[in-house]
This record gives sequence, C-alpha cells and structure tokens, in this order.
Amino acid sequence: MAQLGFYHLTRTGLEAALPALLARTLAAGARAVVRGTDPARIEALDAALWLAPGVDWLPHGTAAMGHGPDQPVWLTTGDDVPNDARFLFLVDGATADLARFERVFDLFDGNDPDAVAAARARWKAARAAGHALTYWQQGETGWIRQAEVAPETSR
Repeated sequence: MAQLGFYHLTRTGLEAALPALLARTLAAGARAVVRGTDPARIEALDAALWLAPGVDWLPHGTAAMGHGPDQPVWLTTGDDVPNDARFLFLVDGATADLARFERVFDLFDGNDPDAVAAARARWKAARAAGHALTYWQQGETGWIRQAEVAPETSR
C-alpha cells in the first residue's frame, strides 16, 4: 500500500509549494511524477519549476520535451511514468492507481471549497482501501502535520 499524504495549500499556491517538495524528493534520491488534469496547468508548472526561487535547479521534463526515462521529475496529465518514479504528486484533483507508488502527495487548494470537498472524498476512499494516510497543512514556516482526520472543510 502506498503512503499517501494530503497537502492542504492554505498560504501559497501550487506553483510556490510544489518546487520545495520536489527538491526534497530529489535530495532523497527519488524520482517523481507530477500528474495533473489540465495540459495548460502542466505547462504553467513546467515554467514555474524552471523559475522557482529558493531551490536549486529542478531537472524535469514533459512529453513535449521528451527523454522521459532520463527525467528525475516528469510532468503529465496521463498515466505515463517513463522515469520509473516511485513518488507521485497529484494536483488539481488528479487520480491514479496508487499501488505502483511508494509515496503519493495529494496537493489541494484549501481556498477552494470544491477542491477541499473532493480531497475529503479521496481521503475517505484511500482510508477504505487501506492506505497509510497523513494530513499536512501549510503553516507560517512550513508544513505542519495535523491529526489523523480528513481535510477540514472550514480551513
């Protein structure tokens, strides 16, 4: 079973939060796939990763760039994992077969009630499937692990 963390974005947008999480993943020697639902959003994340302040260069690629097996981070809207990544970052409500990953990061916008409700539903489904779950919320200085409850709708 995958270790599944829900990351409740309350202080910054995805473009600001994702680079730091990916930098930590690469520093740990792991590869990652970032899966979204909208090709335009993937293009925006691609640009944000090239320009991310406060982190070293984040080598990554997309289908438009090619060389998937060589990319430490792969951005996609599909089920492709050409870099054999074991870490998966789900954004904008994307879903996946979690069994093929060691660790899954489900990032969602805490300022969007629909996104919070959808994350809550994904949490319940993942718990029912037997995944190990953690819930993280942005604090003033970083991520704060919350109690083992579903993402709150009021935050």
